[in-house]
Formats: sequence, C-alpha cells, structure tokens
Amino acid sequence: MGSKLSGKDLIKLGFPQNNVVNIALGQIHRYRKREKKERILVEAKEVLSSPEQYISDGIWGKIAEALIKPVEIRMQQLNSMRAPFSIFGENEIDEQAKRQLYDALKLPVAIRGALMPDAHSGYGLPIGGVLATDNAVIPYGVGVDIGCRMSLSIYDLPATYLNGKTFQLTNIIKDNTKFGMNEVHKHKSDHPILDRKEFQDIPLLKSLKDKAFKQLGTSGGGNHFVEFGIVKIHTESEALNIPKGEYIAVLAHSGSRGLGANIAKHYTYLATKQCPLPRNVQHLAWLDMNTHDGQEYWLAMNLAGDYAKACHDDIHRRIAKALGKQPLTKIENHHNFAWKEMIGGKECIVHRKGATPAQNGVLGIIPGSMTTEGYIIEGKGNILSLNSASHGAGRLMSRAACKNSITKSQMFKEIENKGVELIGGSVDESPMAYKDIKKVIALQSELVNILGTFTPKIVRMDK
Repeated sequence: MGSKLSGKDLIKLGFPQNNVVNIALGQIHRYRKREKKERILVEAKEVLSSPEQYISDGIWGKIAEALIKPVEIRMQQLNSMRAPFSIFGENEIDEQAKRQLYDALKLPVAIRGALMPDAHSGYGLPIGGVLATDNAVIPYGVGVDIGCRMSLSIYDLPATYLNGKTFQLTNIIKDNTKFGMNEVHKHKSDHPILDRKEFQDIPLLKSLKDKAFKQLGTSGGGNHFVEFGIVKIHTESEALNIPKGEYIAVLAHSGSRGLGANIAKHYTYLATKQCPLPRNVQHLAWLDMNTHDGQEYWLAMNLAGDYAKACHDDIHRRIAKALGKQPLTKIENHHNFAWKEMIGGKECIVHRKGATPAQNGVLGIIPGSMTTEGYIIEGKGNILSLNSASHGAGRLMSRAACKNSITKSQMFKEIENKGVELIGGSVDESPMAYKDIKKVIALQSELVNILGTFTPKIVRMDK
C-alpha cells in the first residue's frame, strides 16, 4: 500500500526542477498516497502535457497552476497609510480591537473597513470587524465558524401561548436540539446540501462529508443557542410583511460546525504559506482570488455557509413538527462570511466577521444575551459601515474573566429574576458577560431601522 513516488520520478517525466515538484509531491502525498505509483505517474504525465485542462481539478489543479503561472510567494509589506474606515460606538470598543482593525487597514489589499459597536478583539480581523479587499479573501477575516448565522421562525401563536406551557416547550427544545462536540440526532435527516458537487470535487470536503452528515441539524458550543421567546412587531415593513402584534417565535444561533472549522484551518494554513506577513498580522494572510486555492476556498466557504443554513432549517423543521405549526415567516442572516459586493464602483470581497449584512431593506436579527431583548432589524444601506451592523451585544468580559469573576449562583439568580428557563449554559455565557444591547443598538441608528424585538423565555445552550 502507498506510493513511494519521489521528486526524481516527476523530473524524469519532464517536470521543471523548481517548486512545482514540491507542490506536486505535497498534493499527491496528501490526497493520493494510497494509490499505485504507476497510475499516478500516468496522470502526472497528462497534466504536464496539458495543464490548462486540469486547472479546475481538485487535486491536479494546484499543480497545473504551478506549471502555467506559479503563485508568487513574497513577504508582504504593510502600507504606511490606512485605508478609509468608520467606527461606530468607539467609546464602547476595546483598544485591542481597534488596533486589529487599524492593522488590517494597512494590508496592500485593503480598500475600506468598519468596526461595529459590539466589537471586541479576535484572531486576525476583530469580532465586529468589516473589511473590503481587492480580489483577496482572508480566511480569518471570515472566521473559524464559517456561516455562523441567526434564524428566527415567527409563529401565528399569541404570546399568551407560553402561559402554562413552559414544561411542554422545554421538552420540545430538549428533544429536538443537539449541542456541542458529541451530541447528534438519533434519526438523522438527509438534505440536498450533502449531494453538492463540492463534496466530490474538493478532496478536503470529500473527507469531511461524513462529519457533515452526522452533525447536520446540530448546534455548536460556546454562545450558540436555540430559544423560545416572544416577538413584538411594532413597525410594519414591506420586507417583513407581518402585522403589528406579539407572537411566539424560535430563535437559533449556530454555524457550520466541524465542516467550517476544518475549512478555516486548512485554508488559513495555505494562506500563511502563500502570503507571508509580519508576525503581528500573520492571521490576516489572504488568498488571491485568481489562484487555485483562492477559488477553492471561495467554493468551500460558500458550501459551509449553505450547510450552516441547512442545519438551521433542520433545527426549525424539527421544532415546527413538534409544535404542530408552520411558521408565518422566517428571518435569517449570516454574520461570519465574505461576499462579492460593489464598494465605490469597484467589486470587492467584503468580510463580515461578527457583523450583520444591513443593505437597504435587508432584514436581520441582532440578539442580546440570554436575558435581554434581541432586535429584528431592516438595513439602511449605509456605505460608511459597508452596509453592515452589529451581530449582537458584544462581549464585555472574556471567557476567562467570566470564570474568574462570576459564580454560577450569580448567573442563575440573574436568569431567574428575568423569568428565563435555562437548559445547559455556562458562566462564560452569563448575561453579565455582555455589553448593554440597548446602548449597542442606539449606537447604530444610522445603520438599521428597528422593526421589533425578540425576548427569550426558554433557552438551551451547550452544557
């Protein structure tokens, strides 16, 4: 078993004696190491003779690229001047998060940036950071949990429906949601997302398909949740198309699970190799969209985003079935993703890492903590924020600080005082760990209109 193919074998075929041999060996050893050497050499010879025919191939594409036009690898220098930017709620944002944005704005590919009022420091781009780049995608500008999103189902059930039904609704959430690394549904759902060609065409995704199938319809740990609560619509909108009033609703927050995390890890590694940066900004390494890896990441990222939506659809489907009701409407949005958008007349890659799309007329959800209101918003399309808004209240305290300063009894007392039923949860997600959502929302009145609120009543999180 296994191939003992060497660089000398490739050179004998006619491969140039440069980095293309190392690239070829890397791809072959990663993805074809269990196949016979003779078969691989036959294919390698075909690639060498007609590389343009293999440029889109999941394995040979990178080798074909190296034969036609090798990716230029050189130490990148930061610009001395920052790209234009705007900060909303500057006094509520820690200095480290601001510095991270300032560093990102000096990247040679940076076009424009923004920081939302819920911002705090992260890896690479800060959480709450928005960055438009020129033909480049930054894996850590998207984030590890690719396609992390909000999804709200609103039901034609009055708020009074909750009265006396807490036990029943708590059991519905317990029975129909799974959280964390180990919980999966006993009866798994199939979904068209699993038939997507990317799972066949891209070797990394092919290796992750089984994990994606097992985790479909589950939620992550940390700040991810599924909640029953009350929606109050106080401003009518053509986009929302729901009369004013109070309704029962289900709100979920989760992302692309292990699929997205592995994509982020793999392509971040490739980016750091292809785009060496000074140490203080190494997490901002990018992939050129004209390269094989840049195009492949874009496909993988979009698949992960669609997979995150599929997970939410499955969660909401299971709960709707248990309720015996179909929702009136569903509002949903990504907040860890990158989009191709026009900025100042130029197509850019707009990274929103912990930021909600807020183009004119676009609906979204900005949650608070487990005891505070979330907000149903309609974007105003403010170019200064790159058509973005906050993705939540934002952390006031780090997870480590929470564990050192908040006790479980303090957390549960706060939750009890607000009349919330909590299943699972940990002190690092305590309501005290978050900024004041009302203040955060007030700081972005230029960015969004508020159509209504969501007040959590029954909350499930990872243990």
